[in-house]
Amino acid sequence: MKTQVLVIDDSALIRSLLTEMINQQPDMEVVGAAPDPLVAREMIKRLNPDVLTLDVEMPKMDGLDFLEKLMRLRPMPVVMVSTLTEKGSEITLRALELGATDFVTKPKSGISDGMREYTNLIADKIRVAAKASIASLQSIAKRGKHHSVTPSLLRNPLISSEKLLIIGASTGGTEAIKSFLLEMPSDCPGILITQHMPAGFTKSFADRLNTLCKINVKEAAGGERILPGHAYIAPGDQHLLLARSGANYVTKLSDADPVSRHKPSVDVLFDSAAKTAGQNAIGVIMTGMGKDGAAGMARMKQAGTYNFAQDEESCVVFGMPKEAIAHGGVDEVLPLVDMPSAVLRQLMASGSRALRV
Repeated sequence: MKTQVLVIDDSALIRSLLTEMINQQPDMEVVGAAPDPLVAREMIKRLNPDVLTLDVEMPKMDGLDFLEKLMRLRPMPVVMVSTLTEKGSEITLRALELGATDFVTKPKSGISDGMREYTNLIADKIRVAAKASIASLQSIAKRGKHHSVTPSLLRNPLISSEKLLIIGASTGGTEAIKSFLLEMPSDCPGILITQHMPAGFTKSFADRLNTLCKINVKEAAGGERILPGHAYIAPGDQHLLLARSGANYVTKLSDADPVSRHKPSVDVLFDSAAKTAGQNAIGVIMTGMGKDGAAGMARMKQAGTYNFAQDEESCVVFGMPKEAIAHGGVDEVLPLVDMPSAVLRQLMASGSRALRV
């Protein structure tokens, strides 16, 4: 049975190109193409598609307004088709908050040729969306509206300065990471994050989190000292690594080739944490498709790191955590809602052991 896709875009060219690209795939087909949300609403009722592709900026009804109504009345997988602009990235992040599964970006120029280069990417996003847990997306979104910042558990200041949290995620990860960071106290250890996301979106993602969280969140610049109460997010077109400069941990950026098909790659970050921090790190792998991070987390565990994985029920896509568990790199598997307190408890326990030694 082929995945049934409804394309929604005000551009006739984009509708035609998306239809052509999707219909090239043996496991999916476009059952309809709508120029605006009002037409799409009737087509959804009539055609009952499995996945929507939705432009973020359209006439008659804003894409976000349509998405919000859709997720309230008829939740279903949605892949946003975004523009590589600051405004486009902010709208796209809001769409992910509202329940969109993932997004792809339109090329800035040469739309016809550029979109054809995206065929495999778009097809992959639709395949993942068709399998995604919409219930998990909605659950995470609800928690984001009603979070309560965890009170500080880190009474020993050495824990904050010597320990590190290392996080990797992909599909569904923007909201999972937000849910986790919202619960972090201001004196938590430094946090390094690799989230699969294109260039141009990671800074908006970091800036958005920085306005919401008690901790400071920024896109990693490379060479900065990693401070307690700060989170550093890998730029969308570079690998993020953990490094040392004297007695301090610092961020390092690399323009090396993709690893596990990704740049930034979770494996690259996890490998650097295994080599540089060992037992001073705690690893967390969250929702995402594929196996990026699985081998790196196993190496972290071999180096003495204690690692957590998000459980299947709370994942939008239980790919990366499942692979990490299979590789033997995970110590605890937990629902996302329990992860922040469990990580902080583990920090306290490891800090107490260090003090006894």
